[in-house]
Amino acid sequence: MAPTERVEVAIVGGGPAGATLAARLARAGREVILYERAPTWHWRAGGVFASPAAVDALRRAGVPEAILSAVTRPIPAMRVETRAGTTFRLTYGTERGGPPAVGFDRSALDPALLELARTAGAEVRTGSTITSLDLDSGRLRGRGSGGDIHVRAEVIVGADGPRSLVANAAGVARSARLAARLGLTYHLADEGGAAVRDARMHLIPDGYIGLAPVPGERVNVGIVLGPSWRATVGAAGARSVAAALIGTIPPATDDPAAWRHGEPLDRVEGAWPVGHRVTRRAGHRWILIGDAAGFLDPFTGEGLHRALVSSELAAAAIGGHGRGRHGAFAAYERAMTRRFLAKDVVSGLVQAFLARPALFEYAARRIASRPEVRATMGLVMGDLIPAGRALDPRFLATLLAP
Repeated sequence: MAPTERVEVAIVGGGPAGATLAARLARAGREVILYERAPTWHWRAGGVFASPAAVDALRRAGVPEAILSAVTRPIPAMRVETRAGTTFRLTYGTERGGPPAVGFDRSALDPALLELARTAGAEVRTGSTITSLDLDSGRLRGRGSGGDIHVRAEVIVGADGPRSLVANAAGVARSARLAARLGLTYHLADEGGAAVRDARMHLIPDGYIGLAPVPGERVNVGIVLGPSWRATVGAAGARSVAAALIGTIPPATDDPAAWRHGEPLDRVEGAWPVGHRVTRRAGHRWILIGDAAGFLDPFTGEGLHRALVSSELAAAAIGGHGRGRHGAFAAYERAMTRRFLAKDVVSGLVQAFLARPALFEYAARRIASRPEVRATMGLVMGDLIPAGRALDPRFLATLLAP
């Protein structure tokens, strides 16, 4: 049996949350090992469209401007298109002089963040799969390229996504309260993709299609399908269903949509169920960040921003814990609740409206015709102002009044 290594912090999962946390902790002098199961980067379901808040979070994590420029493509707005033909644009504050939203090249961003962690002094072990752990003792076991993994950590971080091994070991993983939905995502070639144009959120029966231009003359496609699609996808296959749905997307003034007829540039990745929750985000010697800490709704977006904020808050909590601060992990739990509870309520309301197309159409027409309401919604969806602004009775009255 291999000897047991000892480390201050073990991070399971090398996505943006895990990588930026490793970088922060290493810079602060913490001993960190990050375990990422993939030996090299490959496309898997993940957010690519983000408001300027996510770019600011990456800056705070120490990502250089040259890398940010290389991995992002400016997007003027997210255009929401209802089944009845109503359209409105969420600009995330650009009409007030703010920076635009972006589409990320995850094939460049994710490796860059792992390299950021390495440069900061964290030990990054790719091709390493953690298979079991004991949170009470801090023991992790698994298999890596160098053989068996036997580690004992003072703190274990779950940054391992919606099916988090850490969350399951802690007994806190739960199903989302929304009906189980299927997510499909991939890229299409976008010839002439240098043109500046909006991202699009196109509603379909019991689902929606998100389209975001990203670097490299590509369009990222994200499709979320409700329960009524399960039999169709099972019979026809994910790739065929995705191609048929993309073929229904109409051209737009800024988007001739020639990409609709191209072949996928990568495998159509599936995620099921889309959305999950946890009853707690931290315990005695463990903490959850990123999607492992709960994910509700791709429609309102900003999963990437939430992941980066959770990394930031977790770094402060782990630092406090290392200095003997009692209740540091409980403070992380409270901080995440304060930061995102109102946004989760807004996301739940959006889903309630989506489940009733006539109600969503009613709200969409009012958003389209009321600039101040539309501007506020864009800032809330982009995490640029407190989400509680969208729950203010005066705002709701302005939104829903005839």
